[in-house]
Amino acid sequence: MKILLVGSGGREHAMASRIKASPLCSRLYIAPGNPGMAPLGDLVPIKADDVAGLVKFAVSEKIGLVAIGPEDPLARGLANALHKEKIKAFGPSQQGAQLEADKAFSKKIMREAAIPTAEGRAFTQLRDALAYIESRTDPLVVKAAGLARGKGVIVCADPVEAIDAVRNIMEKKIFGDAGKTVIVEERLTGPEISLLAFVDGRHAYLMEAAQDHKRIGDGDTGPNTGGMGAYSPAPLLTDDIITKAQREIIVPLLDALHRHEIDYRGILYIGLMLTTAGPKTLEFNCRFGDPEAQPLLMRLKSDLVDVMLACVDRQIDRLTLEWDPRAAICVVLASEGYGWKPDDQITKGVAITGLEEAARLPDVQIFHAGTTMKDGRLLTSGGRVLGVCASGNDLAAARKTAYSAIEKIHFDGMQYRRDIGASA
Repeated sequence: MKILLVGSGGREHAMASRIKASPLCSRLYIAPGNPGMAPLGDLVPIKADDVAGLVKFAVSEKIGLVAIGPEDPLARGLANALHKEKIKAFGPSQQGAQLEADKAFSKKIMREAAIPTAEGRAFTQLRDALAYIESRTDPLVVKAAGLARGKGVIVCADPVEAIDAVRNIMEKKIFGDAGKTVIVEERLTGPEISLLAFVDGRHAYLMEAAQDHKRIGDGDTGPNTGGMGAYSPAPLLTDDIITKAQREIIVPLLDALHRHEIDYRGILYIGLMLTTAGPKTLEFNCRFGDPEAQPLLMRLKSDLVDVMLACVDRQIDRLTLEWDPRAAICVVLASEGYGWKPDDQITKGVAITGLEEAARLPDVQIFHAGTTMKDGRLLTSGGRVLGVCASGNDLAAARKTAYSAIEKIHFDGMQYRRDIGASA
C-alpha cells in the first residue's frame, strides 16, 4: 500500500526507516520530511500542520495509511479529517490528543480515574496563580498547559522561582499561546522513565522501556529541552513497576477515555517519575517520544506497518512484538543556543561535515532532525540537528560506538551531552 508519513524530525526519520523496510509498503511519501529522509521516500512540500493540504494529497494519491508523527497535526484534528475520507490514520483523534495538547484536561482525566500523579492546580489568571504559589513553601513545577514542543515545563527549587516562571509564561508569553493556562504542581523527586504503548482503542501493548534525558547539560543540569538523548532498555523499569503502571495508570486511563467516548488509536506515551511512594504520572503524550523513538525503533524487529495497521483496525491483541535483545542509544547533537535561547534566536544555516564517515561505523544510524540542503551543502535548520544512534551487546558498548561516531561529525556551535546512558 501507499503510505504517507507526516513530520520532519528525528522521530519521523526513524519511523521512515522502519516503514520503508516493510513489505506492506509499496511507496512511501513523507510530508514535509528532511534531507536525511530523501533516500527513503518521496518528499512532499506540505507542512505537518496543514491538515487540509495533507488530506487533499492523501485522497488524490489514494494513500492506504497515514502515519502521523508529531503532536501538532494530531491536536489540529488530522486523524479525524482522514477518517471522514475513509483513510486509515495512525494517531489518536483530536479529542484523544488533548491528553498532550491540554495539560489541564490531562490532569482532570487523571483525577477522575485516580491515576497517581503530582498534586496541582490549573490557572487561567496570573493573579490567581501567584496567590496560590505565595501560599506554598515547597518546591514546585510550573507547566504551560498547551503544546510547547516539549519545553513548556519549568522545575522550580522554591516558590520564588515558581513566581518568576509563571510571570515568564503568562506575562512575557515565552511559550506563546501554550501558556494561556498554567499548571502549578508539587515537585516530585526520583528518576524519570518513559513507558510507551501501542493502543487500538480497547487494548494497550507495552513497548520496551526507554529513558530520556531532558536537561540540556551533563548531570541533568540546565533548562529542560525536547530531549538530549535516550536509551533502551531501561533497567530501572522492573516487572513490579510495569505491573503497577498497567494496573494503576494504563487500565484506568483507557477506561476513562472510553467513558468520555474518546477513540484513542495510536501511541500512548507515559512519562513516569519513580518516587518512593511508587510510580507517578508526569505527563501523557499522544505520539512517539523524540528521541525515545530512535532507540526503540532500532530495537523493534516486528513490522512497524503491521503494528500500526493493527492499532487502526483494533487488532493489537493479535500481535506478539519481537525486540532485539541488544541495547540501543541516541545522542542528540544540537545547535548553539538550544535550550537557552528562544527558537528564533538559535544559530542556523551552519555547514555539517563528517556524516558519511560516521555512518560507516558498524551498528551506527544517524537520524536527521533539523537539517536542510542549500546549494548541495547540508546545513543546520533547527535546535536539535541530528540523533546519533548505535546498537551494542550492552549499553556500554552502544555508548562507546555512538560517541565514537560523534567524534567524526562537526558543525560550528555543536553541543551535546556526554553522559547519555552513563548512570545506567
